[in-house]
Amino acid sequence: MVSPKLRVWPGLPYPLGATWDGSGTNFALFSAHAEKVELCLFDDDGTREVERIQLPECTHEIWHGYLPDVRAGRLYGYRVYGPYEPNNGHRFNHHKLLLDPYAKALHGTLNWDDAVFGYTLGHEAADLSFDTRDSAPFMPKCQVVDPAFTWGEPHRPKPWHEAVIYEMHVRGFTKRHPGVAEVAQGTFEGLTSAPVVEYLNDLGVTAVEFLPIHAFVQDRHLIDRGLSNYWGYNSIGFFAVHPEYLSRENHNEFKTCVQVLHDAGIEVILDVVYNHTAEGNHLGPTFCFRGIDNKSYYYLMGGQERYYNDFTGTGNALELRHPSVLRMVTDSLRYWVLDMRVDGFRFDLATTLARVDGTYNRHSGFLDTIAQDPVLSRVKLIAEPWDTGMGGYQVGNFPPGWAEWNDRYRDVARKFWKGDFGQVSELGSRLAGSADIFDHQGRRPWASINFITAHDGFTLRDLVSYNGKHNEANGEDNRDGSDNNNSWNCGVEGPTDDPAIAALRNRQMRNMLATLLLSQGVPMLVAGDEFGRSQGGNNNAYCQDSEIGWIDWAAAQNEDSVSLHEFTRRLLALRRDHIVFHRSRYFHGDAIPGTNVKDIVWQRPDGTEMTAKEWGDPVARSLRFLLSGEAGQFHLTERGEPEPDDTFLVVLNASDQAIEHLMPTMAPGSQWEILIDTGESGDTAAGVIEAGHPVTSRPHSLMLLTLRLAPPGDAATLTQEPLATPTTPGTPVMPVVPTARATGAERDVPPLPKA
Repeated sequence: MVSPKLRVWPGLPYPLGATWDGSGTNFALFSAHAEKVELCLFDDDGTREVERIQLPECTHEIWHGYLPDVRAGRLYGYRVYGPYEPNNGHRFNHHKLLLDPYAKALHGTLNWDDAVFGYTLGHEAADLSFDTRDSAPFMPKCQVVDPAFTWGEPHRPKPWHEAVIYEMHVRGFTKRHPGVAEVAQGTFEGLTSAPVVEYLNDLGVTAVEFLPIHAFVQDRHLIDRGLSNYWGYNSIGFFAVHPEYLSRENHNEFKTCVQVLHDAGIEVILDVVYNHTAEGNHLGPTFCFRGIDNKSYYYLMGGQERYYNDFTGTGNALELRHPSVLRMVTDSLRYWVLDMRVDGFRFDLATTLARVDGTYNRHSGFLDTIAQDPVLSRVKLIAEPWDTGMGGYQVGNFPPGWAEWNDRYRDVARKFWKGDFGQVSELGSRLAGSADIFDHQGRRPWASINFITAHDGFTLRDLVSYNGKHNEANGEDNRDGSDNNNSWNCGVEGPTDDPAIAALRNRQMRNMLATLLLSQGVPMLVAGDEFGRSQGGNNNAYCQDSEIGWIDWAAAQNEDSVSLHEFTRRLLALRRDHIVFHRSRYFHGDAIPGTNVKDIVWQRPDGTEMTAKEWGDPVARSLRFLLSGEAGQFHLTERGEPEPDDTFLVVLNASDQAIEHLMPTMAPGSQWEILIDTGESGDTAAGVIEAGHPVTSRPHSLMLLTLRLAPPGDAATLTQEPLATPTTPGTPVMPVVPTARATGAERDVPPLPKA
């Protein structure tokens, strides 16, 4: 099939993939066990194979060749020859067209046909058989890309402690947005539209975290049920943008999106899935890695190499102990940082990436490689610190430089606000940055990614509207999705016209949003939670590329949604303007160096310090703490200058009883201004409480108050309570902290609207 006019030169083994240099294209593919590699070139629409060229060279297990007549835009794929011996880990089948693992763009989509399997379905020996049908007509094709792009000014990343992450689905966010042109809805172009960028800026988030945007596969069993792999956790190409997210099949559309968001001061974080691929277990299809070099790319079972180790519940795991596979992953990460200019990554089921001989290892090749890499070690790295294998739960055990999803924060925040007893001690630790989990090896509070909701589970609205999941639309008889939701419907399952229940639900959403955004650590919001988006009780919308999974922007315009959005927006502004809510050092209840004032104090309603016995109270459902704004010699700017702030009092009451609280007397003439009271009906005028006077914390409510000192000249003198005695044996390490007080430069931050 080789054209006499097509020139083929030896080329180079690096870089891997298809590299257009302005004159021609170099092709390089790793395979340690292949016997021959053929490059297949296709016509412009990918329907007809027009050339088949054997790569002429193999250097250090990399097959390569240079074609001076192949230009950017050309479609291609590979056929790889070698033994088909599943029991020995080899599954070569040259009848199957294979994707380039380093492809920068894909053209077309997968059309499921039995020909994409390397074996004959229904055969008596199943995957031990060998299928000779050509899969090319049913496969997407790789595309040679021109990397040229004119970037604007480089973006300066924000410090971790200032981050507020906004998790979103690229398609779902703009699919129904009225301000986005129809052709751009559901794409990266849609995210660059002025209404979307203005919305994100006005809300006040600092980073968007995209659910997987790497090229992925629509599962056959979902398509058969009229569903789709909506979330995209089924990657097949770690360098290519998923084609359906591009409005015009132009891979530079993603670069434009990054540039536009950077210009607006918003960082881009990618949710990446390197723990497994879309090829599944031994009965899965042959798209790419399996046919290129199954034994190198996959973590096979020792002594039973027909089968795959599976720590993810998806059928396989990539073999990151192999240097070429590890190289592919790190090359992919560097590509997205250097060529696409993203600011960080959230690693799905990150424990799998760090397994050595089946066990999580903090000095695995993957983690050590990231730590020493001059590019990757400097971006934001977030681990989902668990997988489904034995010993997979590793929260707090990732090395310095990593942040981690903190599911203990999620669980205790939900339990506390739904009224569970015995949550106070755990909640105290989470509010103060989870030092008991992360405060080692110089890690900082930003190591904890705090969240109450995520893409996986209930939305915030559904968390307060449903006691149980309602996943019937997924076609699995409601068996899928977690049953451990720690949710409370406030009295009625699902939508209701009862005004009392509706008011309670609105209050509960405010309680959880305020808790999240007033905690030390990095908060993560899910797109739509800021105005109370619902998925109708579906807590596993992974397959719902539909109204269930898309954001309903029309519903966001109702009165309750607008009010909740405004509450969230102002709360984010409050967090941004007050460093005391996102300090870069842990609060331990000790005196701030250079002062005789403590950083945090946990108080009883009468203002005195909590005791160890009260921390262990099994029926407690309220908590109060005082945050000092003093900087001393501890909280400093980059220039080494003190960074003081106001002093705040936070009161959380998850019980069904009102509780009277006395305001601390910090100095003569001091007052406490109410900034947030989620229990307020909205028609009460009082907003300032004199020190020493009481204020009522209503049932199921959160209050935030700030200290206002007497004007200068009134000779106000700050009082200092005695420092605490040593911690009583058996007392929780973090939360038992004595009384603090402080002041700081007052800032003109308007109070949040009443609930």
